[in-house]
Formats: sequence, C-alpha cells, structure tokens
Amino acid sequence: MISDALARNVRANWGADGDRWLARLPTILRDLARDWDLTVGPPYELSYHYVAAVTRGDGSPAVLKLGVPTGPSLAEEAPALAAFDGRGAVRLLRADLGRGALLLERVTPGWRARDLVPRRDADATSAAVGVLRRLHRTPPPGCPLPDAADQVRAFDAYAARYGDAGPLPLDLVVRAGGLMRELRASADRRVLLHGDLHHDNILRATREPWLAIDPHGLVGDPGYDTGALLFNPDPDNRDEALTRLVPARVEQLADQTGLPPDRVLGWGFVKAVLSDVWTAEDRSPGGSSPVSRALDVARLLLPRLP
Repeated sequence: MISDALARNVRANWGADGDRWLARLPTILRDLARDWDLTVGPPYELSYHYVAAVTRGDGSPAVLKLGVPTGPSLAEEAPALAAFDGRGAVRLLRADLGRGALLLERVTPGWRARDLVPRRDADATSAAVGVLRRLHRTPPPGCPLPDAADQVRAFDAYAARYGDAGPLPLDLVVRAGGLMRELRASADRRVLLHGDLHHDNILRATREPWLAIDPHGLVGDPGYDTGALLFNPDPDNRDEALTRLVPARVEQLADQTGLPPDRVLGWGFVKAVLSDVWTAEDRSPGGSSPVSRALDVARLLLPRLP
C-alpha cells in the first residue's frame, strides 16, 4: 500500500512525524473510509502524499488525499481550494486537517498538460492561461492565505547560509531577491494565486476545459503564477530543447494574459532561481547538486531583464 518512494520522501521531509504517520496510515485510511462512507480504490503513484480514487456512499467519484497532519502542505491547500470554490480548480468536498485528509473532486479524463509538451507546447501554455484567468480573483475578506512576496526571505536565507561558497551563483540569487522586491512594489493588484501552477498541476477536465490541482495557496501579483510555467515540466531534465521553448512561452503568456512582457520575464527569473534555492535549502550536507533546468532558464532570461 505504501510505496518505497512515498515512505522515503515522507521520512526525509517530516522525520519522526513522518515515521509516525506512515505507521498510522492504514488505520487513518480505514477510519476515514468508515466515517466518510468511502470505498477506497488503489492509490495513485505520488511521492509525498497518499492519494487514491474513492467512491462516495452516493456513488459519486472523488479523490482522497492524505498527508502528514503537522506539515504545511494540506493546511495551505485546503483554504486555497475553498477560496477558489471550484473556479479553475478542483472542488474541495470535505476536509479533516487533524487527520491530514482532503476529499477532492475527481477530474476526468484527468491527463496532464505536460502531455502536450513539447509537440503542442503552445496549447499547453494556453491551457495554463485559461486556468490562471479563472483562479486570479480578488481575495475574499479575511482570506488566510499568505503573501507570495514573503518568499523573498528564501533568497536572504540562502545568501546568509552559503555566501559565495554555495552551489548556486550568488549574484543570481541576490538579483532574484532584489527583483522580487521590485515586482511586489510595482504590482497594481493582488489576486488569489495557485502558487505552484505548472504542467503537472493542470488536468484535462469536463466541468471546465482544464482544472488545477495541488495549489500552494497565496495572494499577490498575478504575474507570479506565470513563473513556474517557464521551467516546467520535469525541471530535472536539462534538455536544451526544452529550454529553447522559453522565449515563445514568454511571448505567449504576455499576449494571452495581458501582462507586460517585462513582468513575465521578471517573475520567470525570480521563480526559476527560487526553485533551485528551495532545493538547496532542503539539501543535506554533501547531497546532490540543486541545479536544475530552472537555473538554465534563469540564465537565459537574465540578459532580457529590464
């Protein structure tokens, strides 16, 4: 029931809490099936959460997602999905954060926008634009989601930890931190953000043409959500052919969203560097290099920045 990849990643990310959760997972699953009147199918092959197709007592299909209750992931995802309220994203049907459980709308046919890359890359970008247009609304009163700009602290923390001796070029890290502050200061509006919008988190649907899954849940400048689209899918694959898709994506994103190209470029650079900064942050001493195609994209965008 618990894959080796899931067990390994849960222990690496949550330590003793992860061990305890893995031991209790069969019981949690059994109790939720009873309490929520679910028939549980086989799990999907995912690496950080236990996710399975389920059938509710009324016969309707759904997806059950379970994670470590002490982790921030589901605690951020639940209010984000509640704020989106099914507009551009899967519906949240039920939540029990004490048990680390979300019951979600099942998306059909459910194949991912990444399946369009690279042969139909422009279609994948259009799918993403359609989703973010639906997601990007004024935050509701009392919205609990954090500000995306708070993530600028990751750049400062990296510089303080590594200085010039880190695995990433310090000048790029410093430039990205400064640019993120500039983009925040010049933003003309704040909207609900997905926070991790990329090709693996956009599914072909029937209720809407495409629906987003796995939001991180943020508020901020709408350009933020374009950034991860430039170095995905599969950023660990440093195929130069994928990097060469980036200029066309920038142009298309600017054209179809109405965002100034400079802001798409800026957020693309910021998010690309931030991705590898986060990987470096989680790396154990002597671990593998955090450098991915995200850094290749950052270097491509750097001379194009205003």
